[in-house]
Amino acid sequence: MTTIGLIRHGITDWNIEEKAQGHSDIPLNEKGRIQAQRVATRLLNENWDMLISSNLSRAGETAQIIGKTLNIPTLLYDERLREINCGKIEGMTEEERVSKWGINWREADIEMEHYNDVALRGEFVLKEIINSFNGKKVLVVSHGALIGLTLQKILPLQFPKTYIDNTSITILTYINQTWKCPLYNCTNHLYK
Repeated sequence: MTTIGLIRHGITDWNIEEKAQGHSDIPLNEKGRIQAQRVATRLLNENWDMLISSNLSRAGETAQIIGKTLNIPTLLYDERLREINCGKIEGMTEEERVSKWGINWREADIEMEHYNDVALRGEFVLKEIINSFNGKKVLVVSHGALIGLTLQKILPLQFPKTYIDNTSITILTYINQTWKCPLYNCTNHLYK
């Protein structure tokens, strides 16, 4: 059995301001660093084998905090784990989008990456992890849309919709060609 722990990065100022981040390389804020340390502490006694992260700094710093706490020396970066490319709306709030394109801004040509492409990207990385690290326990630090859309793709009956909180952990297992999700969007570590 291969186990994958999907972790969304810690919070950023743009998360708080409700701005679309996408591929913009926005760093963690101090609260995000505290959240990353809390999820790391939670994972301390679970014996994870390796850590793979999006190459955007908010995910990378989250992964570095986790890796240092868990003493996982190998940290791999993979740009395919990046957030959805939000095109022209990156850095904009909902109010700014409505002001520029109207209430139906999602129908405008905003050059945003298609949800299905994000889901396929995430699924491909998970399959690659299964093939390369079969039987291992792998932590993957990524982004809300990528994690959520990937879950909807690989487990559509369990996840017709998703919402992924900052530094939540979602556990996937893969055995006998079957994905299972015994833990979804857990943030208990943030409230202890």
